Amino acid sequence: MVSGSPTVEELAALTVVVAAMSQRRSRKRPTPVRAWGAYGRSHRAVLQTGPGGWRAAGSPA
Repeated sequence: MVSGSPTVEELAALTVVVAAMSQRRSRKRPTPVRAWGAYGRSHRAVLQTGPGGWRAAGSPA
């Protein structure tokens, strides 16, 4: 147990430290995903079967 009678200066210093530690930090906003990093671009499109399927597979849709 700590006992004693702190001075006015010690109480002021403690108050400043506690107030500085209790300030909420602003959150960083997440970086928006550009087109090259989009999740959907990492998946292949459904391949078409039947006549013209090879041609459709090579088109960028």
